[in-house]
Amino acid sequence: MFRPQIAAAAVLPLVALAACSDSSAKDSTAVDVPDGVVEMYETVAAEISDRGGETTVGEWKIGYIVEAAEPWFEEHGGHSNFRNPKGDETNHIEIIPFEAATGRIVPEVPIHVQVLDASGKVVDENDLNFYYATFFHYANNFSLPGTGTYTIKATLGAPTFLRHGDEAAGPALADGAEVEFAGVEITTE
Repeated sequence: MFRPQIAAAAVLPLVALAACSDSSAKDSTAVDVPDGVVEMYETVAAEISDRGGETTVGEWKIGYIVEAAEPWFEEHGGHSNFRNPKGDETNHIEIIPFEAATGRIVPEVPIHVQVLDASGKVVDENDLNFYYATFFHYANNFSLPGTGTYTIKATLGAPTFLRHGDEAAGPALADGAEVEFAGVEITTE
């Protein structure tokens, strides 16, 4: 089941951080996981379970969530622009890329999504943006022609961040992935 893997994976990086700290000051096996981290992984697991799905491809575990179109802030700093959904936008499609081995949500991943109708025709497509919310995710609003069964095709590029690691083993997450979630029932009302 997805949820226990994510909850356990959320603790592992924190245990490693505790082990790197001054071990004489505290027991490195006792880690206080911040409430926000626990909430993030519990919420994303519940939403994937309730409104989406997931699959594993190579080093990736990829989840998706489909919701009604949503607003967001477009600018940051001095003056933020709050963008409401445009009139023809029906759904907000989220892709959450996890590192399969650790369960961590992966930042800096270029993601493109195509939504295909039952005949295989692309009805909308967008590059996704990275969002701050209860859990970090990639998403965009889409304009779908109506309630029905669709395929969500997500193409993930390799993350753009630098990597530590063993030279002989090569870099982690060096390859992107492509996944299709078929038979997705989407309501556009």
